[in-house]
Amino acid sequence: MMNRNEQLRKLHDTPQFDICIIGGGATGAGIALDATLRGLKVIIIDKYDFAAQTSSKSTKLIHGGVRYLEQAVKKLDWEQYKMVRKALKEREILLKNAPHLSRPLALLTPCFSFIESIYYTIGLKMYEWIAGSQNIAKSERLSKQEALELIPELKKKHLNSAVLYYDGQLDDARYCLALIQTAVDKGALALNYTQALKFSKNEDTGRLKSLWAKDLLNNTELHISAKAFINATGPFADHLRKLANPKLKSRIKVSRGAHIVLPKTFLQGETAILVPKTDDGRVIFMIPWQDQLLVGTTDEEDNLSEVPKLEQHEKGYLIDYVNRYLEKPVSEADITSGFAGLRPLLEAQLHSALDSDTKSLVRDHEVEIDKRSKLVSIMGGKWTTYRLMAKDTVDMVQENVLKQAVSACTTDHQLLYGAENYQFDDWKKLVAKYTIPDYVAQHLMKKYGSYASKVLELTIDDSSLKSLLVAEHPFIKAEVVYAVKYEMACTADDILERRLGLKLRDEKAALKALSFVEEVLQNA
Repeated sequence: MMNRNEQLRKLHDTPQFDICIIGGGATGAGIALDATLRGLKVIIIDKYDFAAQTSSKSTKLIHGGVRYLEQAVKKLDWEQYKMVRKALKEREILLKNAPHLSRPLALLTPCFSFIESIYYTIGLKMYEWIAGSQNIAKSERLSKQEALELIPELKKKHLNSAVLYYDGQLDDARYCLALIQTAVDKGALALNYTQALKFSKNEDTGRLKSLWAKDLLNNTELHISAKAFINATGPFADHLRKLANPKLKSRIKVSRGAHIVLPKTFLQGETAILVPKTDDGRVIFMIPWQDQLLVGTTDEEDNLSEVPKLEQHEKGYLIDYVNRYLEKPVSEADITSGFAGLRPLLEAQLHSALDSDTKSLVRDHEVEIDKRSKLVSIMGGKWTTYRLMAKDTVDMVQENVLKQAVSACTTDHQLLYGAENYQFDDWKKLVAKYTIPDYVAQHLMKKYGSYASKVLELTIDDSSLKSLLVAEHPFIKAEVVYAVKYEMACTADDILERRLGLKLRDEKAALKALSFVEEVLQNA
């Protein structure tokens, strides 16, 4: 259970931390948990809410990267191959450590010629061979008839066959929250809506000593003293790097990924569709997601922005591909919601070796320690490898900044908040005890895991909290109260976008829920 005022009180009572992490997305949250489990005194802050940026704007997939494997084979690139292998191992860990927030996902690739189907079959057999014992289920080549039995909505014309394989799916915003909750449960401090303003440095060495930050909700200044500072701000990493050392050169470029959400009527089963190559060389997914259909993503260079918006041309682009693969025509009027997020792309080479001491750990992420300020920046990466990124960062901090022996990382078998004693079938007990519909109980198990009963305990004294927040969605009013009381939700978007995810599913429904959400926030 997290309470923001309690976290602020603990901050004032702590003269110094071992580590201060700036950035509360997946990587920062992973670092907070890893470092805390190693016995370090940790605080993590974010300018907005946890996972408010890139980490809640993903395609909701846990995957090794079929694309990377294709590149590894075509270019005989050993680094790409190693990255796929590591990511597939991480996929198993993500699924195991939070089974309420993640699950295996079947994906079907439609093929339009015999040669195409053989090509993808071989590729996906390699994918599962690399996964080895971590493989979810065997891939298989399907006939046209078998493909249409699995996904009747597929466009029949020109379809030759299909290939079926398996990856994972996650509730990204809540997975990130679960990492934070687990870290706090183990002794870390976490503060959202806390902006890093400026560093205090040792006058002789230039090394960072403390951070002045602003509590954006109370409009007060906070002082955080720490032995090591970690920059885990993703697309915004360069801003913090230059705050610590203005001489550093920029390292980050950003690309944007856009998604649209459609009603589930367009793809009613539980199998997703992978379009392996668009006209411009991208990959697009059509994924059953929380009783909706999620379609994404795009990939184009963008300017840094704290509020990336879904553009009109992106809607048209994604709808065009839906209509190429599904029989029932889709129009922009069918879109219930949509979102865009920024990916941090790491420039391969430093402009000057004098500025920083950099150790590249895998192709897609890098831990940099600035020689002068000793700011540690973790850059690049993706959701699936967040835990590896955290491990590499904490290892580097212990060895090079704290100058201590590197202790063992134990996050590979650390169950996350809500996963202990989790049994999905416990939804039946919730139905019996609290007299709620089956679909509401099932939804609560998938959002809160073994803490679903804690949400329903709020209805004992106020049965009106059992009622639906809005019609046609499984959320109940008690979830709003729970998010504010126990999950550090401070704004309507914290609740509707990230704690519940309603706004990402259905913007009109979220608008209907707004008055109740605001009422709960005002009375908190």
